[in-house]
Amino acid sequence: MTNRFRTASGGRIDRTAPVTFRFDGTTYNGFKGDTLASALIANGVHLVGRSFKYHRPRGFLSAGSDEPNALVTVARDAARSAPNLRATQVELYDGLKAASQNRWPSLNFDAGAMNDLFSPFLPSGFYYKTFMWPAGAWKRFYEPKIRAMAGLGVAPTLPDPDRYTQNYAHCDVLVVGAGPAGLAAALAAAESGAKVILADEQAELGGSLLSESSATIEGEPAAEWLAETLATLEARDNVTLLTRTTAFGYFPHNLIALAERVTEHLAAPDPDLPRERLWQVRAKEVVLATGALERPLVFPDNDRPGVLLADSGRTYLNRYGAKPGERAVIFTACDAGYRTALDLATGGVTISAIADLRANLDGELPARALKAGIDVRPSTVVTGTSGRLRVASADLAKVTGGDVASSEKVACDVVLMSGGFTPSVHLFSQSRGKLVWDAASGAYLPGTSVERERSAGACRGVYGLQRVLEDGYAQGEAAAKASRDFASPARGATPAPAASSRAFMAQADDLGTDGFIGATPHGRNRAFAKAFVDWQNDVTSKDIKLATREGFRSIEHVKRYTTTGMATDQGKTSNMNALGIVSEALKEEVPKIGLTTFRPPFTPTTFGIFAGAARGDLFDPLRKTAIHDWAAEHGAAFEDVSMWKRAHYFPKAGEGMHAAVARECKAVRSSVGMFDASTLGKIEVVGPDAAEFMNRIYTNAWAKLEPGRLRYGVMLREDGFVMDDGVVGRLAEDRFHVTTTTGGAPRVLAHMEDYLQTEWPDLDVWLTSTTEQWAVIAVQGPNARAVLQPLIEGIDLSKDAFPHMSVREGRICGVPTRLFSVSFTGELGFEVNVPAEYGRFVWEAIFAAGEPFGITPYGTETMHVLRAEKGYIIVGQETDGTATPDDVNLGWAVGKAKKDFVGKRSLARASMSAPDRKQLVGLLTKEPAIVLEEGAQIVADPGAPVPVPMLGHVTSSYPSSTLGRSIALAVIKGGRARIGETLFVAMPDRAIAVELVEPSFYDPKGERLNA
Repeated sequence: MTNRFRTASGGRIDRTAPVTFRFDGTTYNGFKGDTLASALIANGVHLVGRSFKYHRPRGFLSAGSDEPNALVTVARDAARSAPNLRATQVELYDGLKAASQNRWPSLNFDAGAMNDLFSPFLPSGFYYKTFMWPAGAWKRFYEPKIRAMAGLGVAPTLPDPDRYTQNYAHCDVLVVGAGPAGLAAALAAAESGAKVILADEQAELGGSLLSESSATIEGEPAAEWLAETLATLEARDNVTLLTRTTAFGYFPHNLIALAERVTEHLAAPDPDLPRERLWQVRAKEVVLATGALERPLVFPDNDRPGVLLADSGRTYLNRYGAKPGERAVIFTACDAGYRTALDLATGGVTISAIADLRANLDGELPARALKAGIDVRPSTVVTGTSGRLRVASADLAKVTGGDVASSEKVACDVVLMSGGFTPSVHLFSQSRGKLVWDAASGAYLPGTSVERERSAGACRGVYGLQRVLEDGYAQGEAAAKASRDFASPARGATPAPAASSRAFMAQADDLGTDGFIGATPHGRNRAFAKAFVDWQNDVTSKDIKLATREGFRSIEHVKRYTTTGMATDQGKTSNMNALGIVSEALKEEVPKIGLTTFRPPFTPTTFGIFAGAARGDLFDPLRKTAIHDWAAEHGAAFEDVSMWKRAHYFPKAGEGMHAAVARECKAVRSSVGMFDASTLGKIEVVGPDAAEFMNRIYTNAWAKLEPGRLRYGVMLREDGFVMDDGVVGRLAEDRFHVTTTTGGAPRVLAHMEDYLQTEWPDLDVWLTSTTEQWAVIAVQGPNARAVLQPLIEGIDLSKDAFPHMSVREGRICGVPTRLFSVSFTGELGFEVNVPAEYGRFVWEAIFAAGEPFGITPYGTETMHVLRAEKGYIIVGQETDGTATPDDVNLGWAVGKAKKDFVGKRSLARASMSAPDRKQLVGLLTKEPAIVLEEGAQIVADPGAPVPVPMLGHVTSSYPSSTLGRSIALAVIKGGRARIGETLFVAMPDRAIAVELVEPSFYDPKGERLNA
């Protein structure tokens, strides 16, 4: 098809670069610089979709991101299919393929349109009342059917092959919005020497200036001033310009989230570039220059294709060279409608009539329209439209004292409406700023700021090009001054750019302050007239009034009952009119009704930018130790522990897990085994106040721990429950080497940093994660000392010189080492810490040295059995977030004489020492071969009536080859006082008798630790 609605000249499109695209299988032509919406309009296409609920024909309403109707699916291939894109934001490129949504079998004939016939039976909230009977039908019938009919686009099922990246940036001043106010703010801030980021969601910077046809700034056309200004900003090193970048979220401490569309507009995207980029910007000061959104008017049949916002029609004409129609009716409640009418008339569009809701038409713009011979009708409303798939006429009627006269049908193919302008306060509201009602403009405006933010231009109720430029300049300058912590010369008093006094925008300073909210009178049968408030959710004025009749008074409740302002619209086009209708229905002023909450994102945002590179293997990164490959080469079976791959056990030919673990346990108990403990969390605590910090963060005392000694430490949360544990070595007066559990490393470091930065900033301490720096090799067993002795330099391994719970620094195989004398098995043991890059080298050297002793590598399952035999706990297995140190037999690790530590006051609560708390005990089954199930519940009388009182549960359970029987650990109410009793482990098919014993099954006196 040809561009029969394209103007002969004008607009910002590149007429030398024609583009071919397809919509619903039909080929059309456009130009570079078009959006999908402008190109379709230039080709005479207004029908682009069907509505959500009634499947009514829908066309374009706006020209920007506030578009609720023209949602399309754009697909490059099966994997690159993006539903629910606004056609007004989809940039045209050669070969683009787009499809309408929510229709079957076709857009012109949609079977779902029968819903419109039943609309009297489908008011807002009907689903809350209708789908209640019969019982159970919701899950089996109603919900599946409704879900099949609901929704718009279809989400792709194939993995997204594109790349998304994430940037972190800091700046002195972030300006959101590159219209005249934003440009002026960026200029002022940049001239002050501030580091500035200017972001705008459109493909070109300029905002409303891109649609200006007659305004001049600094004595030259607005387009030329815009080009020069952008060139000036782009040339400055302290300015970053971001196009196609939407500020979609305003978070605490001036963190602004920006979504940049990098290659979405390209016919052949560069594979080296990401599809989209997430910017997380921390700004010292923020200037919001987000402009204002034109309000639609609420009248019957205002959703017919060809009915759109007046300023959007002007944008299509002036910016894209696309006439929205050939014969237009303008329905307005403010002077903006006249501005559109004059521009359209100049562009070759016949203005059939201007229906003005107002009675008094004073002002320059109405006078210009009358002078141009346009039929201007004051006190006139549109009472309806006609046309099957596009508007063909509008019914105009006079309004006198609230009475609507008989209507006159006026032929047209486009109706342009303007109810005034609503400041875009979404981001300000997200920042938790307080909005205030401005009765003069009939809108909510930014009030008290919570963040370091200031609004500029139309988004704070300032209109008229000259005033907007001056306000933007002043706010930009103030933001730069407030952010300044750098030395820069004071800027001279450069005036803001001057706009021509003859420009429409410059002259109409009150252009955005007049208008109308609510539903316009129409005099038609209300049962059949549909006047839409929310186009996206098919909410009509009747639905809003019904909500008030059913008792809803708050606009937040009305919103949820009717769904107006929900979904992606977030109140952009519907919010103020809904308030007006509720206000009229309740006879209450708008401020008493409230305001709906504006939530992020400002416009729909892809999941891709949130995921970034965290997809596939990078979604859950595979962390391997330096010894991983050796273990794999020697047949290890692996398991996932936190984010790490760890050797579970090392089976020999024909061995299952239990046989391999039994062999490994026997080797450790009788000779020597080696274990990769590199995944333990490791944190370096350094500084003059390191000991004081350790005293406060751990339960036990650290000030008197000598350098060269180790101590087992227990860490609590504020509520007094065990959070983590680990062995800590004091390397020097001001340095501690802290170990944590594998899964607890990030949590412990964050916990430490939180207290250091917020509670104890007076302490002179540094915290550094060293988990990946050190490979850790545990050598355990009676022959551990004999294996290591030949390899160690500079450390005396004798029992007296290097006793249990000591740490020394020296070398092993010529490699620097921190050697711990410590055991998690109950045998003589050492943990060899070496730089990770030498981990495998040292491991292989130890393995070679241990071969004469039958050294055996063992995995995590063997480690679990060995520690359980000794009664050593594992945090997260014996603890469940409600265990105190005393509950798990670690009361000895709590410094009774310590003045304070994290969790101390919580431990003082009576409930924390109640005798019936669950306490750690050992379990021995009456039948030694039975291995209990971990997590199984323990009862006193399995024959008790249901519900049977539960006393506790099994936390760890293993077959022990060392003891020749099964063993288990459990937490049981008042467990220590019950030792010697027989209880029962309840299983689905039987009850297993168990004897409660001390939790240390092997070498309870610890005589083997220093063998």
